[in-house]
Amino acid sequence: MSEPENTGIRAYVALMKPRVLILLQITALCAVLIHDALEWRISGNWEILHTGQVMFVVIIGGLLTAGGANSINMWYDRDIDPEMNRTDRRPVPSGAVSPNNALWFGISISILGVAWFMAMTNAVAAFWSGFSILFYVLIYTMWLKRSSTQNIVIGGIAGSTPPLIGWAAAIPANELNISNPFFLGGDPLPWLMFALIFLWTPPHFWALALYRSSEYEKVGVPMMPWVKGPDRTLLEMKIYGLLLIAISAIPWMDIEAVGTEGAVTWTAIAMVLGIWYFRSLLKIDVSEEIDDKGRIPSAARSFRISLYYLALMFIGLVISSLNTIASLIFLILISVMIFRNESLANQNN
Repeated sequence: MSEPENTGIRAYVALMKPRVLILLQITALCAVLIHDALEWRISGNWEILHTGQVMFVVIIGGLLTAGGANSINMWYDRDIDPEMNRTDRRPVPSGAVSPNNALWFGISISILGVAWFMAMTNAVAAFWSGFSILFYVLIYTMWLKRSSTQNIVIGGIAGSTPPLIGWAAAIPANELNISNPFFLGGDPLPWLMFALIFLWTPPHFWALALYRSSEYEKVGVPMMPWVKGPDRTLLEMKIYGLLLIAISAIPWMDIEAVGTEGAVTWTAIAMVLGIWYFRSLLKIDVSEEIDDKGRIPSAARSFRISLYYLALMFIGLVISSLNTIASLIFLILISVMIFRNESLANQNN
């Protein structure tokens, strides 16, 4: 048995998968900012203190609900985690936390998180937080992960809900339709953010799975790279990359709020970032020599770029919601950054 990476309170924090939580909760916080910024552009009124309060509520609730789901996931995977190099030092397989404690910790903070959203925001935000927990635990962890090569694809629905939760929390009570939690004030933007994360998840994760497929095969988890092969995996990754570019062309921004110039600038930002990420998928070469960390260098680079892509997309959405001139400056900056990044990559090759 491996020595535990963390003990005591740190072990319980590790159960929540904090690295995964951070990126997801950033998207929820961005959704709150985007909602209030667009309302401000239309009405001219912005209660900054209220926005801060909502963001605080969302981050606490998100950490509890997503962290609870991750803890239950670690409890359920206690039989396979010890067999994989990347997971054998997690709190449960390392012995830092007992399986029963991991389960009850996960259930407790999940319930607490949903109750927190119900008490501090509204029933719609609570619904989506509860939905994400149940979907991740029951549909992904307990069913799809060990039975289908589409585990990451369908399971990605759970990880795509933070913008829905953040947006619902930001909506005034008189604009919510409690009987229809899918309504979200009638705005398509939170669903476009949901679609962005959903389409991003498979190529992001499969880039990692390409050079860890043997570990998944050893424990019988049917990941695409070892079941269908790397070529089929790359093909599907490229399809998702093209879909990410395609959704950039959909009208995301309310013209009334940001004007035609603001909408066009956002589309340009999304297109530039989408093409940059897609190029990284095109450059993946599964025949490359493995590096000293056991990775396919081009796949590892695409994985890193995918993280920048999602973060910059949400930052771009926030900036585009706030100010058109600022979004134009952001477009120039990311274009320069991408040019330098690609130039350095070409020099190293």
